[in-house]
Amino acid sequence: MDYTPACLSLLLLSSLFAPWQGAEAQSRFTIDSVTLSVDPSGEISTGTFVDMNCQVIVSHDSSVPLTHSFNLLHNDVVVFSKNTTDDAFFYQLMPARAANSGTYMCRVTVQNKSKGSNSKKLVVTGLQTPVLLVNPEMPFEGEEVMATCHALEESGSFYFYFYQDFEQIKQVRASGNMVETKLEMKHAGDKHLHCDYEIVMIGNTQRSNNSNTVKVTVKELFITPVMNILPGENVIEGDVVDFVCKVVSPPFPVSVFLTKDKKMLKEASTNLTHRLRVLAEDSGEYVCKAERGNLLREAYKSIRVKDLFSKPLLKMKPREVFEGEVFTLNCSSKDYSSERINSGDVKYSLYWNQVFKSSNQIVLKAKVPVSVPRVSVVGDRLILGKPFQLQCRSENGSLPITYSLLSHHRQVKSRVVNSPRDLAIFNLTSIHSITDLQSFSCKAQNHPSQPPRESSGEYLRRIANIIVPVSKPELSMMPTKVAEGQDLTLTCTVQRGTPPITYTWYHSALPMHSITINVMQGSYIIRSVGQEHGGEYYCITSNPSNDTERSGSLIVEVKLAPWKIFLIAVFCILLTVAIIVFIFVKKGLLPFRRKRTGDLSVKPASTKTDETLRLTHGTGIEAANATPGVMGRNVWSDNVSGSESDDQRSEGIPEVPDIEYTEVQPQEADPGRAPVKKGTETVYSEVRNSMQGVLKPEQADSQGSVEYAQLNNHDHESEEQEHEPSQDQQ
Repeated sequence: MDYTPACLSLLLLSSLFAPWQGAEAQSRFTIDSVTLSVDPSGEISTGTFVDMNCQVIVSHDSSVPLTHSFNLLHNDVVVFSKNTTDDAFFYQLMPARAANSGTYMCRVTVQNKSKGSNSKKLVVTGLQTPVLLVNPEMPFEGEEVMATCHALEESGSFYFYFYQDFEQIKQVRASGNMVETKLEMKHAGDKHLHCDYEIVMIGNTQRSNNSNTVKVTVKELFITPVMNILPGENVIEGDVVDFVCKVVSPPFPVSVFLTKDKKMLKEASTNLTHRLRVLAEDSGEYVCKAERGNLLREAYKSIRVKDLFSKPLLKMKPREVFEGEVFTLNCSSKDYSSERINSGDVKYSLYWNQVFKSSNQIVLKAKVPVSVPRVSVVGDRLILGKPFQLQCRSENGSLPITYSLLSHHRQVKSRVVNSPRDLAIFNLTSIHSITDLQSFSCKAQNHPSQPPRESSGEYLRRIANIIVPVSKPELSMMPTKVAEGQDLTLTCTVQRGTPPITYTWYHSALPMHSITINVMQGSYIIRSVGQEHGGEYYCITSNPSNDTERSGSLIVEVKLAPWKIFLIAVFCILLTVAIIVFIFVKKGLLPFRRKRTGDLSVKPASTKTDETLRLTHGTGIEAANATPGVMGRNVWSDNVSGSESDDQRSEGIPEVPDIEYTEVQPQEADPGRAPVKKGTETVYSEVRNSMQGVLKPEQADSQGSVEYAQLNNHDHESEEQEHEPSQDQQ
């Protein structure tokens, strides 16, 4: 129940009856002192729980508690704030870490006045031992593993160091307490990895212990290439030689290359064959390379090409001749391959001032039919709902090649590629489902008389990196109604989206907290909710699609704590009672009576022992058979306590022991009797014994021991005197 409107109404009502109180609404105060205590303080070990208590003393003249704004500062940066009417607040480091080292101070602001406390220095030694995770733990040589090193309870500026067999292999700087990095496993065998980190603080640097050790078994990658030269390594010019380079039964596809003198001769997948009609200059070393990722294996073979015949040599004798003299020209080859030719197979020709004419040149080059094309996504990813590009490409085929993009076997676009630099890239609007990729295929054609070659969309769907944008998130809270001191859980949920998903919570348009996780739901817990946590909340989500979505807003109303509601209720009740009493007193509806002192008068009764005792009232009407408890307050009690007896003695009333009450029967008024005197107090009759003891019946008749006891004040006596008849009237 909300008592605030009722209290405001009562305060307004009270202001109408007490207008003079408005002048005192503005309180006067002074901040006497602000004290900060840190327990334990000085130098402590990491993981210690530290209590910080800020106390303020304020002198003021107001009956209404003042609001204190507490600010806890760490190295002059506010780390905690709280507005409260309490004169102290409590803050705890649970537990303290190295980043908590520094100087702490508490500052309190009341209205327009502010005052700071003494400074306390805290030094936290030691760091949390980091945790190392490696995936996978059994890679192939040359592969990279993902290593994650984290110390989730620390904060600050981090440097992470990674080690393999106690030798540092990588250093990474991070702004958070966790880092992910790739480590290359170059050689087969068992490797032992661990990490540590360093936190850089103001004027100080601390280094952590080593993390856990992760054993990584690097499996040997059997991609050693094999190279053959057919028909052999020693050939003769003009021979046709096949260079064969392959990897036998690789566990996965690898690339192979054939090179000579750093010149790439041919490239293929898994195996290749390079045919060449060799010449003498083709002699030398050939390299067969197998490559996967960063791993490279090589095989070497050398070939020696023997000359079919040596270069002919022309000789002239004599070297100098005159006109008319005879000279001799000799053309011969010194060496020849007797395995292939005889000396007579070599024909020699001499040329002298010959005229040569050449025909037109015709270059014959056989065209290569186009291979089956493959369609792929341009770039490293495809985002659903956004424009993207597809590329068609054939590994082999002579240009020009006409590529056609099909969707559901219907041509969408086409493009002619005329040079190796041209690419068959098609711009498309968007798709909204992963299965839509399977509908795309590609056709390639470079021979008009042969049918085109068509690709399959299934391959495209398998290799494409498809990203689904996040849907609009929904923000929920638990509990739905929160009071001061409770924990509030804000949960942001999306229905779809490719992880990792980043969730960011906002309060009054200001970011509060952000996490990146691989699930469709993220939660943020606000501990010990206060009034400052009320207001508008919403969350924003994003993922690798670089799109953001915002949830609807939730308005959080923080109710007062139960004990505050109770105090307000009590205050309102007391205020209501005070106002009502004030109104009644102001209007004179509550008269005050003066205290009256009663006197005891004893009057003789009738001497007849059987005469009925009478009880008279101020109205003059006799009443009988009435007990003192019914008619009014007893002058005497059945059992008089010690304190009451003392009070009676102090007021001059004689002590009456063993008092007994006699029940008085109501009777008709006796006209022959004297009128009863009027009074304002009820008079009770009682029978008591004489001071000598209990009288006998006959003694009671003769001595008249029955008496009337009447309690009257002085006003009653004067009233009786006025109404008592004079002696003459009697």
